[in-house]
Amino acid sequence: MAGTPRTLRAMNDRAALDLLLEHGPLSRTRIGKLTGLSKPTASQLLARLEASGLVLATGTTEGRPGPNAQLYEVDPTAAYAAGLDVTPERILAAVADITGRTVGSFELPTPGRRPAQPVVRQVTDALDGAVKAAGLARGDVHRLVIGTPGAFDPGTGRLRYASHLPGWHTPALLDELAAVLPMPVEYENDVNLVAVAEQRLGAAHGHEDFVLLWNEGGLGAALVLGGRLHRGWTGGAGEVGFLPVPGAPLVRQVRKANSGGYQELAGSQAIPHLARELGMTDIPSGPYAEVAAALVERAATEDTVLNRLLLETYATRLATGLASLVSVLDPELVVLSGASLTAGGDTLRALVQAELEELAASRPRLVVGDVHEHPVLRGALESALAATRDEVFDTSR
Repeated sequence: MAGTPRTLRAMNDRAALDLLLEHGPLSRTRIGKLTGLSKPTASQLLARLEASGLVLATGTTEGRPGPNAQLYEVDPTAAYAAGLDVTPERILAAVADITGRTVGSFELPTPGRRPAQPVVRQVTDALDGAVKAAGLARGDVHRLVIGTPGAFDPGTGRLRYASHLPGWHTPALLDELAAVLPMPVEYENDVNLVAVAEQRLGAAHGHEDFVLLWNEGGLGAALVLGGRLHRGWTGGAGEVGFLPVPGAPLVRQVRKANSGGYQELAGSQAIPHLARELGMTDIPSGPYAEVAAALVERAATEDTVLNRLLLETYATRLATGLASLVSVLDPELVVLSGASLTAGGDTLRALVQAELEELAASRPRLVVGDVHEHPVLRGALESALAATRDEVFDTSR
């Protein structure tokens, strides 16, 4: 059935807006060619979008034969979205305009096992800090996405799989946040958001079926199947740190331990222990995730017997858990992300790839993640922006 004129106009409007986001400023002629619209129709479209505050004229083409053409771009002030990256140590907050450019950011330290302030206050303080840095008001933000370890159970609303995050486990938390925040709020697992960032901007761009393995503060995975995140019945899909694996003692009462076999075998905290077992003495000090990344980076860049042995053993441990995921999911791609993986670069990737090809029947391609700067926060912003654009760019209403 043919669409109504209003529906067709809305489809053309959205196509033009997406092209402007992808390519930057475009002329009327260029938009017409990319969309297949005639010049008069493209002109009407741009006039309509300009009148609705979604597009603005910006500069002209130069350096080409003939008269200069007017250029158009998405108005960056048309809407704003925000993201939060929550860990036990701090909350990172950022605000982006509708083009995706970050316009304000803020970091709120949250040290200690008992939060000094209620979580609702922490969230609003972090958000307000980023909003203020952007020169905006809280009400200017159309949508907020909060990334945390673990996942909020859709049935109970309680945070699961993240007992190390103090203050976030009260059953009324989501209602309390909804009561004080004027915009829609979504909650997502932090590793899932890294997968969103890699799919939109990084190594998984254009891929519909992939696994992202994350190793930094904890070991986890994100599963993208048919282009969509697979979260599981309770939001716990991808909590592979709890996976029992050969080579590690069987961990029982995993919720109380907040750990499991794969975490104990290949998590960041296992790398310094492995280095000591191999006889390394020059092990740096500091938080275990930073120490692990430093050891892996050194092993990948300084070719010594001990460094090679560390990297090869670590690769075997990583491949041991990945083999289970690959055997069940048969993904097209595996993205290695998090500092304890990306620090090893292509050297570690190649070792894990070789080991995985011996341990699993299917052979997905392994790549190192491209999004390195605050990937959880970037994924939160991308998720919030996608929903915001769907709402703001809908000109059929």
